[in-house]
Amino acid sequence: MSEQAARRPGDVQLVAEAVTFGYPGRSVLDRLDLTVSPGDRIGLVGENGAGKTTLLGVLAGRLHPQGGTVRRHGTLAVVEQDLAVGEGDTIGTLVDATSAATRAAAADLQAVIDCFDHDGGDVGALSAAIARYEQLSAWDVDRRVDEGLSRLQAPRDRERRLAELSVGERYRVRLACRLAERADLLLLDEPTNHLDAGGVEHLTAQLREWTGGVVIVTHDRRLLDDVMTAILDMDPAMDGRPVLYGAARYADYRFARDQMLRRWRARYRAERKRARVLAQRLDASYEGLSDEWRPPKGSQPHRRATRARQHVKAADRLIERLEAQAVEVPLPPPALRFPDLPSVPPGYAGGALLELRAPRVAGRLDLPGRRVEVMPASRLLVTGANGAGKSTLLAALVGALGLDRGARTVAPGVRCGVLAQEGPGEHVPTPRGDGPTAFDAYARHALDLLEAGALDPDALVPVAALGLLTEADLERPLRELSIGQRRRFDLARALLAAPHVLVLDEPTNHLSVGLVDELTAALRATSAAVVVATHDRQLRADLADWPHLDLGG
Repeated sequence: MSEQAARRPGDVQLVAEAVTFGYPGRSVLDRLDLTVSPGDRIGLVGENGAGKTTLLGVLAGRLHPQGGTVRRHGTLAVVEQDLAVGEGDTIGTLVDATSAATRAAAADLQAVIDCFDHDGGDVGALSAAIARYEQLSAWDVDRRVDEGLSRLQAPRDRERRLAELSVGERYRVRLACRLAERADLLLLDEPTNHLDAGGVEHLTAQLREWTGGVVIVTHDRRLLDDVMTAILDMDPAMDGRPVLYGAARYADYRFARDQMLRRWRARYRAERKRARVLAQRLDASYEGLSDEWRPPKGSQPHRRATRARQHVKAADRLIERLEAQAVEVPLPPPALRFPDLPSVPPGYAGGALLELRAPRVAGRLDLPGRRVEVMPASRLLVTGANGAGKSTLLAALVGALGLDRGARTVAPGVRCGVLAQEGPGEHVPTPRGDGPTAFDAYARHALDLLEAGALDPDALVPVAALGLLTEADLERPLRELSIGQRRRFDLARALLAAPHVLVLDEPTNHLSVGLVDELTAALRATSAAVVVATHDRQLRADLADWPHLDLGG
């Protein structure tokens, strides 16, 4: 790691030294170092599959490093993307566990006070117990939990079983409880994925005031700006190591990252050019040496052969020196190659490609007197709080959900590409094992679309042409891909049929910040119609000039 984040005095919360971890046949972390002190708020970024979630699991103790050590000081709170749920666990189970830690601090303080000898008591122990009690604000934990559940739009019924909640609801309950704990070290994986604008505002305020250390995996560019004191880029730099950027703003990080990549590529090009020149020189020298074995009559063959051999030795030494000094540059992460999508189907007769009139889905969406239409090459940004009906509207628009009232019309031959908030790839179990490869699953989806008459074989978009997954990733079982890589797979599925209409629900969830930038530019430029529902504040700002449908809530 080339830099160290500025750290405030005080005990470190976490030290990771030379941490190494990998899965069978694939190294993920290689001798990684990281120090987190009180007040540090470190954002983990990098391409999907770079090891961000794996690193968080190692730091949390859920995964054991195969090399190196991780030392933690103080209490720990973790909210990962995959949340284990016990059969009988309820919301009350999480709330009670949260209160238990702070009540233990209160009990410890009371015990110290009760046993304190005013003549010769341990003042240090008393001071430590008071400081711990005040740090946790133990008297206020019930209010904090209640406020967190409310501000994060999480269910609050203590009797509801966690297994009955949606992924987003379970995450919000767990996040509210962990924030209320005020642990010394807080580890979060993509915390804004399931939050609306009000929830993100509450989370941001809590993180900015956090007195302990914080490590967050995030694609949220605005959160990086508002909260982080440093950014750890898990993508390797020129020396093959991750880089800790002290720049707290996303734009500063991207500028520094881009400058580094430009220097890296320039050096690589210069070395390849030098290698080609030396290789040509070596070939010419060997060719000259070969010619000397049958010199023309009257020449000085021994002198010429000796000189040729000297040239070969000199060229060999230059090649050896070059190889010793060479920089091994791994393949850069694949760049998004967005396909050229069509605007209208053959024989298009005019009018809307898709249209909803006065749609109503009982208990989820009701837009009396409203018409939502998607014209060729049009744009629509859909916003609203959690529960306002954004996902329901998008599902009804593409025909995946029936209406209790209203009407849906679709122009003949229109193909839709759909990226749901939780796509098929995200439901694949995470344990490693056998199963269809990503390529096989993509081919199966193509056959399903073909059988349904929703695919023109001449317009199929090959998954390998998109730059979303490497060839090695496509040959791996789908369940072995990271959550972010599976999200890339779901995006590729949405593009497979060369759709006339793209409907994307929270498209930035789980994607790397670099891919989010590329996707944003592609959505603005594509010839297809695009409908996007999102809470992502930066994406909303980037698409602020699009027609806007706010469902409120």
